[in-house]
Amino acid sequence: MRKKVIIDCDPGIDDSLALILALKSPELEILGITTVSGNVPALQGAKNALKVLKLLNRLDVPVYAGEEVPLVRELVTAEDTHGDDGLGATFMSEVSEAIIKNGAVDFILSTIEKEESISIIALGPLTNIARAMEKDLQTFSKAQEIVSMGGTFKSHGNCSPVAEFNYWVDPHAVKYVFDHLTIPMAMVGLDVTREIVLTPNYIELLRQMNTELSRFIVDIIRFYVDFHWKQERTLGCVINDPLAVAYFMDRTLCSGFDSYVDVVTEGIAIGQTVVDCGNFYKHKSNCFVLDKVQSHKFMEIFLTRLFPEFTEDIALVLKDNKYSY
Repeated sequence: MRKKVIIDCDPGIDDSLALILALKSPELEILGITTVSGNVPALQGAKNALKVLKLLNRLDVPVYAGEEVPLVRELVTAEDTHGDDGLGATFMSEVSEAIIKNGAVDFILSTIEKEESISIIALGPLTNIARAMEKDLQTFSKAQEIVSMGGTFKSHGNCSPVAEFNYWVDPHAVKYVFDHLTIPMAMVGLDVTREIVLTPNYIELLRQMNTELSRFIVDIIRFYVDFHWKQERTLGCVINDPLAVAYFMDRTLCSGFDSYVDVVTEGIAIGQTVVDCGNFYKHKSNCFVLDKVQSHKFMEIFLTRLFPEFTEDIALVLKDNKYSY
């Protein structure tokens, strides 16, 4: 059976890659895409989601713009990482064949109410999720699970010494979710996503494919590659969000452990996730924290789903370990 999902995101370069993976995976039935302010403001993210949908001829999937600001703190976006348009400063034409709807929170709740076995893949800040829980926790609790790309366990932060960006943008939303959650949640944090890197070899493979989709990916990640080199001297780029989608489909990709998790909401460590792996607080576990990933297996899934016509070429690149990160 196809898994019914709502994808809550802030596209964003890696969010866009995650949407492509989800849309190209027959296991998933995407009931809607909701956007939240994070990498870019929510409305710009919705425009970018439409661009991805048009590219894949999937404008049948509805897009709802959501919360424009975090629960408490001022919004800080990441155009320095993703470009002024969120898609690597490619400034692609706007989509006129479909409209962006408002009311992401209401859409999330109404979909959970009328559909059975709905899961949420959250690829951005958790503002929409917190607002939905705040508005109607009873209805939200009918959802099956949340898979959230965010946080970190032992790995250092990517926007501060200790914080991952999505949870740093709206730590109060993360805390609200952790404190009120009644359904399973998996935290796909930097400990595992940092292992998912489009290296120069993979990027060259995409360039050689020379399809409309591969050209789109090469174009939008150019800005991302330059950022990663300037920021941390990485050749290639870390693509965090697609791992959350892949893990949702294939739980053998990652391993982890149940733990109580809290988040810092004020001060120098704002956004830091505190993972009580030693059970010092004696609180009930509220999250499944991923800490190991099979990066090579992920890349096989990612590339072959997106480009099944190049399966043999992908296999040739993947078989030699020197092409892996």
